[in-house]
Amino acid sequence: MKFVVRPLHIISVGGYIVEVDFPYRNIIVVNPTQEPIKIDIPVFTTDWIEEHRKLGLEIIPIEDEDSFLSTFRKAKAKLDKIKAES
Repeated sequence: MKFVVRPLHIISVGGYIVEVDFPYRNIIVVNPTQEPIKIDIPVFTTDWIEEHRKLGLEIIPIEDEDSFLSTFRKAKAKLDKIKAES
């Protein structure tokens, strides 16, 4: 299945991680480009991260000890700065 990340948007794909042994509890996906980018969901392996970084997306894995909300807010602030400059 595919999902489209709109230009200059941020999403979380934690609900689409389907592997029990996956090392991250959530993944933040940031599209800093001016183009929509399709991503594959659900997430099965860690190879997914590198494959989608090659598309121009910023991929931020969230581990158990990380604060999702804090990390999301930092990524959103960075994206807002990019939006203001464009």
